[in-house]
Amino acid sequence: MATTKWALDPTHSELQFKVKHLMITTVTGSIKSFSAELESEGEDFTNASISFSGDISSIDTGNGDRDGHLKSGDFFDAEKYPAISFKSTSVEKDGSDYIVKGDLTIKDVTKPVKLNAEFGGIATDPWGNTKAGFTLSGKVNRTEFGLTWNAALETGGVMVSEEVKILGELQFVKQA
Repeated sequence: MATTKWALDPTHSELQFKVKHLMITTVTGSIKSFSAELESEGEDFTNASISFSGDISSIDTGNGDRDGHLKSGDFFDAEKYPAISFKSTSVEKDGSDYIVKGDLTIKDVTKPVKLNAEFGGIATDPWGNTKAGFTLSGKVNRTEFGLTWNAALETGGVMVSEEVKILGELQFVKQA
């Protein structure tokens, strides 16, 4: 079967991250500018090839001071490392969904990660475009990628958790 290429529809996609702050609430942020490509055998995504790149300067948590801190050398060091990237190593069927394994690179540190991709289905939009939708979820330990800044709290614990949840709503357009 021929390889099918799918391009990200950025107007119907989003990528978020969630991290505990003071260990009592969760702060949500997003990467506003990112690209992704997917190649599959037809409309079966088993063994698909997926690549992603996200622009660190587009991080948005709804707070300019916090965004500036995240882009600084304490965290992502956007000036030196302007992007994060992901390249799949395997995509396996899991019921009607998929398990995506691959290599995530942040600050020139590459680590294997596992993500769950809930398959939303395939639909044709009013203009005749075939689209596939996925809800992505997973978690990583930020310190494994050199994002080690933290502050101890007087009450015990730390200001920012090591675990970061990744959430994405991704819509792809089948290419002719």
